[in-house]
Amino acid sequence: MSFISRSLLILSVALLLGSHAFAQESARIDRDPYLLVVTTRMPNGEPVRKPWFSSQRGRGLSFAEAEVSPPDRSLAGRVASAVSGDWNVVSVGPVEEATPAKAFAEAALGRDVLLYVHGYRETFESAASSAAQLSSGIKFRGATALFTWPSAAATLDYGYDRESAMWSRDALLDSLMALARSNSGGRINIVGHSMGTMLILETLRTFRAEGGETAMARIGAIVLASPDMDIDLFTQAVERLGPDAKKITVISSTKDRALALSSTLAGGVVRAGAASRERLDALGVRVADASDFGGGLINHDLFLSSPDVQQVVKRAIDRER
Repeated sequence: MSFISRSLLILSVALLLGSHAFAQESARIDRDPYLLVVTTRMPNGEPVRKPWFSSQRGRGLSFAEAEVSPPDRSLAGRVASAVSGDWNVVSVGPVEEATPAKAFAEAALGRDVLLYVHGYRETFESAASSAAQLSSGIKFRGATALFTWPSAAATLDYGYDRESAMWSRDALLDSLMALARSNSGGRINIVGHSMGTMLILETLRTFRAEGGETAMARIGAIVLASPDMDIDLFTQAVERLGPDAKKITVISSTKDRALALSSTLAGGVVRAGAASRERLDALGVRVADASDFGGGLINHDLFLSSPDVQQVVKRAIDRER
């Protein structure tokens, strides 16, 4: 069943039940566990098979729908998920490479979209799991989408990941433009993590320049979690967005050890996600300092691991609705 057919079926059931709670109590992905996937990764086989998409760079942008399975909420399931992960990819449908951006916009069906862009050292499956976990955690009622770029998913391949992310700018731009130019409406909410935030900001600079105010009006919240960007590069990118910088919420933490290591590798320049609140406030963005919420060793994914920090994402989306 296509994403559009499933959407119409869910809407029909809601109308028949006449239940306000049906739309309020759970995230859409909990009821209809599918992700819209736009990617610059190389598909794994034809037809595509597990692990679905590789760390290699594809021929360009591709689109597919991925079915995901929610975590087992039983005690045994919770113990297992601590080892094997949370949400899992069950299957990936046919890969569209001819008109992927158009197919993506049509599948969104005019609904609000939560578009997640992952960070460094991520496989396709780990990124898909995070996208589903975030959408479920904030009870997002629109379509959940993942933009995934060719990360090598290896600790020592930071350089490859950074270049792959930047190589994917045009593909992300095409995806956003297709959504913004569709006639069916819907807000585009973007959540990026770590290195993915650099890809988002660099793309939005071009998006705003080419699409103007009309295109930017379709963008809802822009949430940048633990942005792994040189603070000077971050400042320049935010300033280029002008008044649209107010759409941005930065989730920062001075206790993020991954960003501390990144700063060391970058010659000591502070990363945006570990900058002082005063420095970020001066840029006109909203700042959520999560320093007090991290009790782990790394504290780099608090937007997934902390319910309190997830509420920052939810409030940012609600505010821009």
